[in-house]
Amino acid sequence: MTRLTLANSNRIIEAAFARAGELELKPLGVAVLDAGGHLLAFQRQDGASFMRHEIAAGKAFGALATGMGSRALGKVAMDRQHFFAGLSGVSGGRIVPVPGGVLIRDAGGEILGAVGVSGDTSDQDEACAVAGIEAAGFGADGG
Repeated sequence: MTRLTLANSNRIIEAAFARAGELELKPLGVAVLDAGGHLLAFQRQDGASFMRHEIAAGKAFGALATGMGSRALGKVAMDRQHFFAGLSGVSGGRIVPVPGGVLIRDAGGEILGAVGVSGDTSDQDEACAVAGIEAAGFGADGG
């Protein structure tokens, strides 16, 4: 069985930062959570604002909590506002429902964890998360 380890979590972060550099994005924060929502790794580029950890982790946490990428979760938040208000309440407000939270899947489609990226536009954050996940040899599911 494939596992998400510290080594491949760091590879995800490294590749996400490399993609951000290619795109000349603002400084990012990248969080990698395991399937249980536990933080495996986080890094913040020089110059990134201090809330990047909470936002990136909230994007990844929301993806894991619902089994869908944060792009899809954002649509749910708009379409089913009462449901999302409840979800936000039971999570202690930890869920950030905007693109940038991407599920990590193994070759069989099982969820191994999630990556959350924050610092530029949500679409660019998501692109960096996908690049990191794919560079580490996993499947990316942004919703």
